[in-house]
Amino acid sequence: MDEYAREPCPWRILDDCGGAFLMGAIGGGIFHSIKGFRNAPSGFNKRLVGSLTAIKHRSPIIAGNFGVWGGVFSTVDCTLVHIRKKEDPWNSIMSGAITGGVLAARNGAPAMLGSAVVGGVLLALIEGVGIMLSRITAEQFSPQAPIFEDPSALGAPGLASQN
Repeated sequence: MDEYAREPCPWRILDDCGGAFLMGAIGGGIFHSIKGFRNAPSGFNKRLVGSLTAIKHRSPIIAGNFGVWGGVFSTVDCTLVHIRKKEDPWNSIMSGAITGGVLAARNGAPAMLGSAVVGGVLLALIEGVGIMLSRITAEQFSPQAPIFEDPSALGAPGLASQN
């Protein structure tokens, strides 16, 4: 992901919040459709109604939670970009840790610490995989030195053999 092609910071928060909400709505819809289908009484029509009911009741909650996470994460990320005056993977890692801690604040200090560690480690893994993939693809598409064939091996006229 190219960090420099993203929206400027005030708009990035809205963009990330909306994107996270959409991911939560789609993912929550898929998850709860399967869960509602499996937990409904037998019969295809009853299972279909159970699936749709589960989507209707639970998917907006998941979407809202994802949206809040995306909004807090982007707000913290933009704040760190402003404070540190640079965009690098450390901003994302610290944003993940701070977001995890802030969202767990109602559960007390031990939960905040645990969520901050999980958020930081998770974002470090994501950033590490992103850096690894960008290096692999950079090597794959780097310009190669041209391969020149030996003209004498082709029997080109006018060239003496070196043997």
